Amino acid sequence: MTVRLTRQDNQAILAIHGRFDFSLHAEFRKCSEEALNLEDARQIVVNLSRVDYLDSSALGMLLLLREKAAGNARSEVVLSGARGMVKQVLEVANFGRMFRID
Repeated sequence: MTVRLTRQDNQAILAIHGRFDFSLHAEFRKCSEEALNLEDARQIVVNLSRVDYLDSSALGMLLLLREKAAGNARSEVVLSGARGMVKQVLEVANFGRMFRID
């Protein structure tokens, strides 16, 4: 389980690997704050392509990131690469109404 922050053009990319649950809270918060502090990152992309499980605490972390990004005048948080059960959870939670999901 890891969270890794990389940059590409005007994007900050948070790549998550493994289970996305409360055990990643501190690591996700640290990387999220680093992403939010990047001056030229207009978009924060959360890459979920290597996530095989997420729970309600992960959904809460995503909502908190979205809220902070909006308060920071950041353009948007994009969820990308969700598949299988992870994609179903996002759909059931109506995250498509709050996030752009690629």
